[in-house]
This record gives sequence, C-alpha cells and structure tokens, in this order.
Amino acid sequence: MTYKVPAYREPTNPVGTVAELFAGVGGFRVGLARAGWKTVYSNQWEPSTKIQHASDVYVANFGPEGHSNDDIATVGRIPEKFDLLVGGFPCQDYSVAKTTKTATGLQGKKGVLWWEILRLVTQHKPKYIFLENVDRLLKSPSSQRGRDFAVMLSTLGNAGYVVEWRVVNAAEYGFPQRRIRVFIGAYKKSLHDRALLPEDVVFREGVLAKALPIKPNDSGLLEIPISSDPERVSKEFGAGHSVTQFANAGIFINGSAWTTKVYANSRRKQFTLQDVLVEDVEVPEEFWIEEGRLREWKFLKGAKAVERVDKSTGFHYKYSEGSMAFPDHLDRPSRTILTGEGGQTPSRFKHIIHTKGGYRRLLPVELERLSGFPDGWTNPQSLGGITNAKRAFFIGNALVTGLIESVGKALAERIEKPRGK
Repeated sequence: MTYKVPAYREPTNPVGTVAELFAGVGGFRVGLARAGWKTVYSNQWEPSTKIQHASDVYVANFGPEGHSNDDIATVGRIPEKFDLLVGGFPCQDYSVAKTTKTATGLQGKKGVLWWEILRLVTQHKPKYIFLENVDRLLKSPSSQRGRDFAVMLSTLGNAGYVVEWRVVNAAEYGFPQRRIRVFIGAYKKSLHDRALLPEDVVFREGVLAKALPIKPNDSGLLEIPISSDPERVSKEFGAGHSVTQFANAGIFINGSAWTTKVYANSRRKQFTLQDVLVEDVEVPEEFWIEEGRLREWKFLKGAKAVERVDKSTGFHYKYSEGSMAFPDHLDRPSRTILTGEGGQTPSRFKHIIHTKGGYRRLLPVELERLSGFPDGWTNPQSLGGITNAKRAFFIGNALVTGLIESVGKALAERIEKPRGK
C-alpha cells in the first residue's frame, strides 16, 4: 500500500470559515481543513431513519460544537458567521421543476432541497459557495435537458453571484477512484474581476481552473442566455433539445452562461486501486469469495440479455447489460464507489479483486482510502462499532477529499489576494 492520507487536524491559523450542509461524514470538512479552512457550522440529517448514523460519525470525529442534526428545512438561520458555504446536496429527484410565488422548487423528495440551500444563501450572503453533485445535473430532466441546472444558475445570479462549474473525474487528477461529479463554485459579483472575459475564467483565472488545471483549448465558448425569471426558465429552458446545452465547464454571469468542453491537465502521480490495498493476512474471512460462488459473481459482471416482464402491463422485453471487468483492474483507479458496495451478497456493481489469497471484496478501510479519508474514519472507536455495510454506504455517498482540498487552496488564494491583485 502506497496511498494513505494523514490523520485529520483542525487548521491552527484559518484562512476563512465554513458552513457545511448535507455534511455526511465530513468529506468537505476533511478536504478544506487541509487547505486551511475552519468549519464552524455543520448540518447532517437523514430523513426516514431513526438512528442518524452519519451524524453520529461526524460528531465522533469532529466533536459536537457547531453541529446540527436537524431537518435543514427547520434551520431558520445558521448561528455562526462564515465566509464559505459548502455542501454535496442530495442528487435524487431531478425530474420536475415547478415555480410559484410561494414555493419555488425542483419538486421531488430530495431535489427540492436545492431551495433550502438558496434560502440560506439569500439570508447569509456568504462570499463564496462550493457545491458538488452528480454530473447528470447538467442534463436533467430528460424532457427539458439542462433545465434544472439553468434554474439554479438563474436563482444564484439573482442572489448576486457569479457561478463557475466543472465536471471532474477524480482519477484524471491522480486520485485512485474514477468518481465523476460536477463542482459548482460561486462568489459575489463584487469579488469578480470585471476585466476578465468568460474564457479567461474558464481556462486560466477562475477558481476551478486554478485548482484543477485543464489543457489549452482554442475553441470558443457557447453563450446561453438564461432568464432572471426562474418560473420562465422552468417552463421554457431546454424545450426541444434532445441533449443539454451545458458542456462540462463554464461560467454564468450577467444573465448568460458561457460553456465549452475541457480536458484535465494534471501532472500529479497517478494512484491506482493496488495502492490502497492491505496485506492479505489482514483481510477478515468474510471478505473472501467462496469458490462455489464465483460463478454467480462472474455472471452478474458479464454481458447478458435477460427476459423480463413489466408487471403492470404484462409486456415482455429483453434487458441488456454490457460486460464489466472481473476481477477489477488493480493497476488502474477503481470504479466509482456506490452506496451498495457493502455486504456479502453478489452484485454487478461491487468491486471484486484478485490477489495471491484469492478473490475478495474491498475492506471499508480500502474504500476510505479511495475517497481520501483517514483509516478508520467511518468507524470511530467511541461509537462501539459501525457495520461494514453502513461504512461502505457512507463512502458511497462521500466525495474525494483531495479534490476538495485543491479547490479549497484556490479559494484561500482568492481570499488572500483580492481581485485585480
């Protein structure tokens, strides 16, 4: 094993303060602390569950000061002053956007939480915002490609912010997991250097360009006008488009989104799945795959066309799947860790590796390393034992902390060197 992150340490001389929403087990906090940011408020609450496991892990690692385990809809105000608002807000339910005078929102059990973020942004007006989500956000819903993201841009613009975005694959910046997410960075218009053109921000001078360098690109940026009326955006944006207008990078300013396709340009050492593995002698028996069950795992990972029946209509159809690597390649970054990674039940989407000891699943500590958490992070001793399945679930919901550190350092530089300096 050659890839291991250091233990967590609070910054002793913070560059700024952070409020962390949808905190999970603290991925934003871990990464930002390495960049010098101090988190003064955090909120983590999971609906429809009695025991708040993620919140418990968060408190066990960071302590209870400034932490809230309440439904974000009931948080009237954030009680601490802060410079940066962050959050990996839930990614489900980007299907229907509906705005009214009384309740503007992307409708859905979790997609609607965007409007709680916007409410707190409007109340507190932080200097900076840093959000993370799945990349399909840029093209949802299927009936109006890109509409939900356009609504977000419109409302952040109305709140007085310039917005940058970038779709990032963590493995392209040297990290040992191929996790693809969209990063959304925003800052007050007063902090934007008006001399910079959109292409300057996207390619060289923006926070995301500084944090995550890209290759030179001579192609121009596409301008997409977006109305300041969110209701109009909700009704009209993306209508008639079979694909989204938003490329994987861009900036929104003064009513227009400017966007283009970019490619990573990293000089960091490339870590792989092999680099996070423990020795075979450290692997508990339950993680090894019995010889008699290998056939089942291979079938699930292989290409297939399965006959299925729609229960509501009785319609017969074939469900097709392509093949997946079996076992997973040790000399490459891992696939994205999903929330269902834990447990002994065979699955198409769980990682299976082959070492001298045989075939096995990944340990929770190896999953932690793949996302840049210190060893044992999801199982603090004070909690008396978190199940392996729950630990895998935490990491499936988490982000790659090294990427957060990179963006945090670029934001810190922005605070230390005001615009135009």
